[in-house]
Amino acid sequence: MNADFWKAVAIRAIRTFAEGMLGALGTTVAGVTEMDWIGAASVGASAAIISVLIALKGLPEVPKALPEGGDE
Repeated sequence: MNADFWKAVAIRAIRTFAEGMLGALGTTVAGVTEMDWIGAASVGASAAIISVLIALKGLPEVPKALPEGGDE
């Protein structure tokens, strides 16, 4: 795993965090659920962690950066 791989993982995790948090807050605005900032941040953090774990298998935007033992 090289620097390009980890940079792509970080960008993906940050975007996923923001999407999860905005989605959670959006349901509050729409009146579907009641969620505070801490709850929304928790949803975003959970989504970001899952994104990182999935990225360990490999990222399409970094084709040559496979984890050790990964298949090409």
